[in-house]
Amino acid sequence: MILYEEPRFLWSGDACLVVEFGDGIDRGINELVHQCRRVLQSGKPDWLIDSVPTYRSLAVFMDPAVTDRSAVVEYLRGCLPDPSTPFSEAEGDLVEVPVCYGGEFGPDLGSVASHTGYAQDEVIRRHCEAEYYVYMLGFTPGFTYLGGLDPTLETPRLKEPRISIPAGSVGIAGRQTGIYPIASPGGWQLIGRTPLVLFDPAREPAVLVNAGMRLRFVPITEERYHEFRSGVEK
Repeated sequence: MILYEEPRFLWSGDACLVVEFGDGIDRGINELVHQCRRVLQSGKPDWLIDSVPTYRSLAVFMDPAVTDRSAVVEYLRGCLPDPSTPFSEAEGDLVEVPVCYGGEFGPDLGSVASHTGYAQDEVIRRHCEAEYYVYMLGFTPGFTYLGGLDPTLETPRLKEPRISIPAGSVGIAGRQTGIYPIASPGGWQLIGRTPLVLFDPAREPAVLVNAGMRLRFVPITEERYHEFRSGVEK
């Protein structure tokens, strides 16, 4: 539980208002970001173009031809919780993500095991035991920045990033774990891959796992991975 503090309102250009709720990575602060965004989006003001959450702030894009900047600030103030009320962390939807660990799907699992001093099975167990919180999306569409990684699994990024990482790859970099939603370059240690399609612009919603949700990894066999993929592709 954290005590809510008055946010900072900072303009970035003529049409983007950044609302900062704190200075660090904290789940309570992050939930305030998402609470403000939910209220804003539910109100559907005619000047709203988009809103983008980060770890500790919300960027609100507005149409300056529809309203002025002072009106946007006042509207955002109305989306905030009572400053005198302690805020309890809310729990978002829980999403289970199946993952096939090791082998061709997790070429760095051995390196993570060597770095941490655990057997590969123990790395998998600890990675699946935690419940993660999706702080934000970024880097590529749908890339999940997750909080909750077992600190004993902390492993440095690769010294040389890969040119291309397959979509669905699950990796560790420092104190973070995340999922690559599309094929892209990257330097995270790859320990597995999910058959889920996390980002599909032709689907509604396009993003399967969104910021503010909770996530848990579930280990599956390679056979089950291919069965799942076959079902997805039909």
